[in-house]
Amino acid sequence: MSATKVLIALDQGTTSSRAVVFDLQGHILSVANEEFPQIFPQPGWVEHDPKQILRTQISSLQRAVRRAGIHAENILGIGITNQRETTLLWDRETGECVHNAIVWQCRRTAPEVEKLVSAGWRDAIVRKTGLVPDAYFSGTKLRWLLENLKLRERAERGELCFGTVDSFLAWNLCSGHPHVTDATNAGRTMLFNLEKQDWDEELLHVLDIPRACLPRVVDSTSIVGTLDPEILGVPVPVAAMAGDQHASLFGQACFTQGMVKNTYGTGCFMLMNAGGQVPRSKGGLLSTMAWRMGGQPTYALEGSVFMGGATIQWLRDQLQIIKTAPESEAIATSVPDTGGVYLVPAFTGLGAPWWDMYSRGTLVGMTRGTGRAEIVRAALESIAFQSADLLDTMASDCGFRPDNLRVDGGASANGFLMQFQADIMGIPVIRPRVLETTALGAALLAGVGVGVFGSAEETAALWQKDLTFEPQMPEQKRADLLGGWHRAVERALGWARKG
Repeated sequence: MSATKVLIALDQGTTSSRAVVFDLQGHILSVANEEFPQIFPQPGWVEHDPKQILRTQISSLQRAVRRAGIHAENILGIGITNQRETTLLWDRETGECVHNAIVWQCRRTAPEVEKLVSAGWRDAIVRKTGLVPDAYFSGTKLRWLLENLKLRERAERGELCFGTVDSFLAWNLCSGHPHVTDATNAGRTMLFNLEKQDWDEELLHVLDIPRACLPRVVDSTSIVGTLDPEILGVPVPVAAMAGDQHASLFGQACFTQGMVKNTYGTGCFMLMNAGGQVPRSKGGLLSTMAWRMGGQPTYALEGSVFMGGATIQWLRDQLQIIKTAPESEAIATSVPDTGGVYLVPAFTGLGAPWWDMYSRGTLVGMTRGTGRAEIVRAALESIAFQSADLLDTMASDCGFRPDNLRVDGGASANGFLMQFQADIMGIPVIRPRVLETTALGAALLAGVGVGVFGSAEETAALWQKDLTFEPQMPEQKRADLLGGWHRAVERALGWARKG
């Protein structure tokens, strides 16, 4: 057994739970990962079994520790990072969830969002929360649970606990069952006032959500409790919580205002460090938390793409035209281009900058010569096109174009996608040595939480560059491709709207 001191990240994602063990220099010692089923009760609805979330996360943690060959006593701290907006509601006494988790991708509350907008609440929601009213966020999901399961009175009595996945994991993993969430996750509920750094009473009233069921909001670097000794045999401090995209921004060492990262996971999420003042977007981006330390918030501008790596999973699982995600790179490069084919993967609507809940997936430009390779390439290119739209909007909002883009997440290992991303954006794309940047950020936040690092900036030296993808595409070709992409998007907008 090694005596190396370590930090551990619990990275609970949309399709899998993973645990990553890092040494104090930021090197990965072991990884364990376990997928869990996706539940689709109706078109546009997405759920997870909470027991599967918890089981796979505990199992991954235990296997990662065994693989690292370390004594549990040498774990200095654990950081939790998670899929955001996914909504759970459980019994405070028994811990049993009253319903499956309603996943961030789920569109069941789109009509409820429309009612809010029709009633004139859009501007207030944007001003208070930094978010655009959308079924993506937790607030209307929680309202749906309380109304459809007739649980509001129980919630008012404090018998139920609402939480995003970080809150659910902290409650179940820590001794004493702390009911907490951190500011980054609270900021994704559509219930949290960014400037006041507290739940917004007016929005709680509008959505008819009792404050008694809400968790206490803590800093991203807070020791919220200690791990139940039954899990690893010792009580380890759980010293950080942050939504996955905020942890990634931290892991990418984006500590200077104006630095940008893009994470290629199930979705794609681009965040720019905006400093200590709430940023305001004119182009449909979100104002959100970067992190909160010592009670001091750092904010970010964010653009969200709902279907990133999930588009490649769709090729694999639904169309079955690829066997594994990595083979998509070789297939895409087997043809010189898509032959004019565009895939708009709006399977659950479009996020920023379009914010259209009723968009649906569209495949256009096909000819008799269109084959498997063209469709696979179009799927990969769609990820880059959507991210380019985010960067263009960000640049317009801020008045400057970032010098480069730091990338991470599973699909950032795809060399074709990263080169096409650099080409279509016209700026260098920088890939770090550690692609598990979300997990690294959670571990480093935990390191700050337990005092291994004295500040965020102290962790910056652990970030190391692997490859830089320089843009090579002529400007006219870039403009033509983007023009074709936007024509394709126009055809996807509003497709599922009735009437």
